[in-house]
Formats: sequence, C-alpha cells, structure tokens
Amino acid sequence: MSRRNEISATRVASAHARTQALDVLRATYRDEKGWVRDEAAQLPDTDLASDEVSWFLARCGDRPVGVLRLLYDPPLHLYREYGLEPLPGAPDIARFVAENRIAEIGRFAVVPDERRNALVALALIRGAIMETVRRGYSHYVTDVFENERHSPYEFHTRVLGFTPVATHDIGELACPERRITLLLDLAACYQRLRAARGYFYRFVTQGWDADLHRALAGAAKPAEVLVEAG
Repeated sequence: MSRRNEISATRVASAHARTQALDVLRATYRDEKGWVRDEAAQLPDTDLASDEVSWFLARCGDRPVGVLRLLYDPPLHLYREYGLEPLPGAPDIARFVAENRIAEIGRFAVVPDERRNALVALALIRGAIMETVRRGYSHYVTDVFENERHSPYEFHTRVLGFTPVATHDIGELACPERRITLLLDLAACYQRLRAARGYFYRFVTQGWDADLHRALAGAAKPAEVLVEAG
C-alpha cells in the first residue's frame, strides 16, 4: 500500500488520541503560526465526552497529521461580539444560525510536511460530514483568514461551495488578518458534487449508507438564501 493511501481519520475519543491531536495543534497553531500559546486549551479533555463538540484526528499510518473541530449550535453571542460586517446580499448571520441547524467547522490543521497530501484534508472532511449529517445538522459556518499563506479559502469556495457572507477583525485566535465568515449548505454541496461524479464525491461518500445519501439528496435550501461565492 502506498503511503498516501494510509491516511485515516477518526473522532478523538481517548486520552491517547487527544495527545496526538495536541501534537498537530502544537506543530501548526502554536509553533508554526503563533495563533495560540497553549494548544491544550484548544482541546480540553472535557471535549472528549461532550455532545457539543467533536474533534477528528487524521493519521498517516500511526502518525498524527491533521485535526478538525466541529462545534454544534455555536453560541450566537460570539457572532455579536466579533462585530461581523455583512457582505452585500448576505443573510443576517445571527438570524440564520438561529433558524437553521448549524455546526461550526474549524481548527482545521495539517502538519507542514503533509499539507500537499490532499487525502489528509479529504479524510477529515469525510469524517466530519458523516457525523454532522447523522446528527441532523444542515449547514456549516466557518472563518478563514484573509491573505493567510495556507488559507483554505479557494478550496472551501471553489470545491465545497462555501459562500462568503461577512468579515470581522477579531476572533479566538491570535492572527492579525481579517476573518472571512463562510456558510455552506451541506445538501447543496452534496448535490453539486454528486452531479459531477468526481473523485472528491467518491472519496467523501465512500462507505456511506443509504440513509446518509437520502438525508442530503433533496434537502437543499433555495439558492437565493445565500449570496454568490466570490
């Protein structure tokens, strides 16, 4: 088996997996980016048993190489405190979050020497989407940093179909760049990728049961709810 095909991603549910996830956050968010001082504060051990958050860990063989966090029903006060500036034509973010089942997807990190290995990101996304859909959530919200060297903005908007809806200058991480807030309708994403029948669709839906496919096959919101991606 090729090394590139040894990538797996699972939910962080043990002390050992948490330690490995912290290794990734230390290498990326602390040492490389300088966005946090204490990586352990990002993933407290209480998260392992929480119904409000899920962490996913990607491994290449046994080596930890990536992490991703899902925060379910993110608190509305955060969006008010961030001072979001809506983009033209965008929905009201606080109202949208209140009226839909939203999960915040973030803390997306891949260690530097595996960053060109797309399977790491794909494995994390596959695990995240499966859990999100099974829990009945319909949309993702996320922030990306403007002008950040390793920003996933192009991947999020061009491949997944995230829509930019607002900007803000402050957040939880110590990065000076402006934040761009993005929304994704998971059903619309699924339907577009299914129509293309490309590798990304095949990889992400590998192992899905019929219920997962049915959950996304006809649940997209009307397109006019969101502004056009830039």
